[in-house]
Amino acid sequence: MKKLINQLLKFGLVGGIAFLIDYGLLFICTEWFGIYYFISSIISFSVSVIFNYIASVLWVFEVDQEKSKTKNFIIFITLSIVGLGINQIIMYYGVEVLNLYYMLIKLIATFIVMVFNFITRKMFLE
Repeated sequence: MKKLINQLLKFGLVGGIAFLIDYGLLFICTEWFGIYYFISSIISFSVSVIFNYIASVLWVFEVDQEKSKTKNFIIFITLSIVGLGINQIIMYYGVEVLNLYYMLIKLIATFIVMVFNFITRKMFLE
């Protein structure tokens, strides 16, 4: 149990930094550079995934060394693409259908994708 709590804390810290990258780049790309929020969301999510992959493999998860690094990377990217899909569906629905502020919807999307990421990465990477 202690090991799981420690891992959750590390995951939370890495996730918090990834969130700041994602949320900050979303805002900068949209507000400063005038990029449509939906495209900004793809850019910011992708950059945060790169950070998250490196930090997760090196520090958070006890990656199965029996699998090749290439296979682990493919699994991570595949799960991240699914997470991006979930993120984009929530962003679109919240902004276009519910007419809510994109930065508010991003908070909700991030929470849902974070839960998905932890569960699936624990299942497939360890």
